[in-house]
Amino acid sequence: MTSSVPKKPAGRGAARLPNGARSRAPQVLTVLEHLYPDARTELDFGTPFELLVATVLSAQATDVSVNAATPALFDQYPNAQAMSQASAEEIEPYIRRIGLYRGKARNLAALARLLIERHGGEVPNDFDAVVALPGAGRKTANVVLSNAYGYPAIAVDTHVGRLARRLGLSMQTNPDRVELDLQKLFQSERWIFLHHALILHGRRVCMARNPQCGACEMAAFCPKVGVEG
Repeated sequence: MTSSVPKKPAGRGAARLPNGARSRAPQVLTVLEHLYPDARTELDFGTPFELLVATVLSAQATDVSVNAATPALFDQYPNAQAMSQASAEEIEPYIRRIGLYRGKARNLAALARLLIERHGGEVPNDFDAVVALPGAGRKTANVVLSNAYGYPAIAVDTHVGRLARRLGLSMQTNPDRVELDLQKLFQSERWIFLHHALILHGRRVCMARNPQCGACEMAAFCPKVGVEG
């Protein structure tokens, strides 16, 4: 099986970072390491296949709703071979509580078949191969390669993007360009930790609405304290 680390996102490599971003980055990392030393994905999985499926399901859905649905789903379809024999209609009842479940059921049935046809039923440790799977994209590939195979990657979801802008680490709204900015600011060996810790902080303290700035240990150097959105 071909191995390929996540490729750099497309975009202008020379795009300007916000003023002070390079001095804030180590401060951000220090606080995150203090608050979330064991930060990891909150999706429940036991195999790369389960992680891939859970990540596809998590698009525009909460990890809580995905984790509530996947035990029964994985009990019925524990691997690509089992799921490849199911129709989208057979998968739907297991994920009905998750947003956009009909489209996701179609993607799961199709990606399972492609895993059998192209990769011997295994989730490839190759960026382009994961991106090519139905329902997957850059974020999905980064999540799978970092959590299942340990490749350094930054998966930019809504929390990571929001905190990157609020903390003055990026001015970008495009997730690929946010990823590129964060890659410039942090050592690759901390990328996996970084995106998990930013997600946790976004869920627990720096929420999209009503951020808890008074309880935030980064308030002293955050350029957007009290700003929503």
